[in-house]
Amino acid sequence: MSGRFKALFGAQDMTVGSPLKCLLRFSFPLLIGNVAQLLYSTVDSIVVGRYVGDRALSAIGVASPTLNLFLVLFIAIGSGVMVMVSHYFGAGEYDRLELSIGNSITMIAIVSVVLTVFGLLGLDWILTVTKAPPESYDMARTYLFICLAALAGNGFYNIMAGILRGMGESMFPLLVLLGTTILNIVLDIWFVSGLQLGIAGAALATIIGQTLSAVACLTKVLLSRRYFHLTIRSLLVRKDVLKTVCRLGLPNGVAQAIMWLSTIVVQRLNNTMGYMVTAAITAMLRVDSFAMIPGTTFNMSASTFTGQNVGAGRLDRVKKGTYTVFFMSFTLSVVMVILMVLFGKWMIGLFTTTRELIDMGYRMIIAMIPTYLLVSVGQSFGGVIRGAGDSMGVMWISLIAQTVVRIPAAYLIAYLTRSEKYPAGDPRSCFWALVLAVFCIAVATLIYYRAGRWKTKGITSKAKAAAENA
Repeated sequence: MSGRFKALFGAQDMTVGSPLKCLLRFSFPLLIGNVAQLLYSTVDSIVVGRYVGDRALSAIGVASPTLNLFLVLFIAIGSGVMVMVSHYFGAGEYDRLELSIGNSITMIAIVSVVLTVFGLLGLDWILTVTKAPPESYDMARTYLFICLAALAGNGFYNIMAGILRGMGESMFPLLVLLGTTILNIVLDIWFVSGLQLGIAGAALATIIGQTLSAVACLTKVLLSRRYFHLTIRSLLVRKDVLKTVCRLGLPNGVAQAIMWLSTIVVQRLNNTMGYMVTAAITAMLRVDSFAMIPGTTFNMSASTFTGQNVGAGRLDRVKKGTYTVFFMSFTLSVVMVILMVLFGKWMIGLFTTTRELIDMGYRMIIAMIPTYLLVSVGQSFGGVIRGAGDSMGVMWISLIAQTVVRIPAAYLIAYLTRSEKYPAGDPRSCFWALVLAVFCIAVATLIYYRAGRWKTKGITSKAKAAAENA
């Protein structure tokens, strides 16, 4: 029994055994965990939309892209550390593993303080630039202020969970998320409905859950002494470790930043269409996030599997794992599309009782269907490329698609679809533009993968030897 428990909750060596079994064992808890993590923001929106109203729902929609933009540095450090951890863990280089983990803890503490100060000082400027609807401005400011003041909880959870996943451990982060998600639901209803705290109550419930998640995962990392022992020396930032983290993670952070910046630029267009459109988009995107889960999940799975095997010099296993991950992701994406078509209206109805918003949100879901299938291509193959240590190629693909394709297309389509009913353009304009951008990302990522440059980007001695032999 102890052996099974250890296998379930301990680190997983993905360099041996069936790729399918390795990926299933790692991906299933990750899949459930991603669902649980999405419930944080989804429950906020449902409770706020039901108990406070459509203007409050619009306020969360206004605040979310800005909040996500502030999290990109956490994403950059987290993705870099996860790839680095997976490489060193796969290669058995535990001294380097210890330094990577210690340095990441110090870096995330520094980044958390800087982002919090910057965010709170620039809050009003951000909301003004993004043209937050007047009806939602004050509530969006309250929500953002509370979330930005507690950014450290979100940052530490994502970094610590990334470290655990880099070592092939996905069950513990899942259990943490399930526990804190249940707590978040209870607190949401109590704070918003019971204590009548409004949108501030939803923000407080979220940050409490995120902080507890961070503490639990940080404790787990500190107690993982089988492979490393953190000391003061490992916590001191080293130039070589910082350089490697930046090389592996910064391009992903830049890609995420560009994506959210483009979302904010497009949202500026949406905000001119009125708070009703913003509220519909907010509800739709909460539902949409669940359809995106297969891509997100298997992107992480592909990165960890590839990272460990590239680190160990097992390029032969990477190809098998790549197509296994893509098949799993695409199959689940098809299932999600069917569910969205059948139950989309009902899901939008969880956030609001306004029939106009429900119908508008469902039309947006239908417009996004091609994206849900295309994402499985870009995320699966992109995860392999990034996991191998080649983040620059994926970054440039995303940057070009988001800036050259998505933004101009959104404004052009909106201009061409102006009507008496929608003077500023059809509310689906931004989603049609996103479909086009995601198609470009999928095609370009597949071409880049086939070129094979990513095979030479490993950071361990075994990876470099394998690349030379290849």
